[in-house]
Amino acid sequence: MNTLFDDILLFDEGKKRYTDFELPDAELKLWERFFEKDKSDYYYKILLKESPWKQRTRKMYDKIIPDPRLTAWYSIETLSSWPSALSQIKECVERECGIAFNSVLLNYYRDGNDSVAWHSDTLPSSGKHHAIASVTFGETRLFKVRHKTNKKFSQLDIPLTHGSFLLMGETMQYYYEHHVPKTSRKIGARINLTFRISDKQS
Repeated sequence: MNTLFDDILLFDEGKKRYTDFELPDAELKLWERFFEKDKSDYYYKILLKESPWKQRTRKMYDKIIPDPRLTAWYSIETLSSWPSALSQIKECVERECGIAFNSVLLNYYRDGNDSVAWHSDTLPSSGKHHAIASVTFGETRLFKVRHKTNKKFSQLDIPLTHGSFLLMGETMQYYYEHHVPKTSRKIGARINLTFRISDKQS
């Protein structure tokens, strides 16, 4: 019996569900069980095995530190030769939201110690943010959202489950920050894909 990530049932009861969070200033929509469990299991296994994972570093204060996760990147330059699994996922997402993406950042959270600090994505060179489609395979992790200036806005804690699809509208990065915190729970790994629109070839 396949028991990969069966704890999804603790969070979404195994049912398809659509939520529009109706945020002030931005669009945020969630499709739970966007991919059925068997298909999600397949994508998780193949992405884990075939993605060119790297541990990148960044400068923090006066030190160079490793990112607390592994990443992989597929750009607009290589769009015609993306792995078939990535292309399939991209097509499903695009069909649902009506937005065409041309690049994707993959993040591999190996356990509860891997995380992402509070941030909003860097402004592209064009000076305009675009929509981002976030797809999760693997362990459920909390995705926290807070408004940058509206103190009356209650922080959102969104469990992103196996096979879920979260769409962040183009103004999301202007007005909001997001965060995937560490957890002390013993949990499995998670792969997150953020499909993006690159303004030019890198």
